[in-house]
Amino acid sequence: MKFEEIHETYWPKVYRQCKGYINDPDAAKDLAQETFIKVWQQLPKFRNESSIGTWIFRIAVNTCLGQIRKDKKMPKSELPMGMVAELSEDKEPEMQFLYQCISELPEIERIIISLELEDLKQKEIAKIVGLSESNVRVKIHRIKEKLTRKFQQNDQ
Repeated sequence: MKFEEIHETYWPKVYRQCKGYINDPDAAKDLAQETFIKVWQQLPKFRNESSIGTWIFRIAVNTCLGQIRKDKKMPKSELPMGMVAELSEDKEPEMQFLYQCISELPEIERIIISLELEDLKQKEIAKIVGLSESNVRVKIHRIKEKLTRKFQQNDQ
């Protein structure tokens, strides 16, 4: 598969995954772009031990987590504008709230639910996060319950 095809196929999914980590569209675009720079650089070393999608999502996860760790080391006053979820008005309020709720989840839960929202099979998610399939299934169920409660509390 050529890089152009990979980029075209996976860009929207990687962008949404990044947005699940950092609820800021501009920062998410930057992270997705950084992910694809790494994919471009590492593509010759890809060994087909997993699907190309799993490999790309793992790079995206590591890129997002690296950025989050960097941001946590910065004093609050130096955080980029938008790190505190500047939401654009053209998005549906429910989607804005969903991304906000996802961004507040613990790190591993953000990874799992972002991949689940991209319709990755639980077997693939398990490979990416290094957990058993059954553990991933349980975590997805609990994360969905947690998000449902947040939505119910928001409606009241």
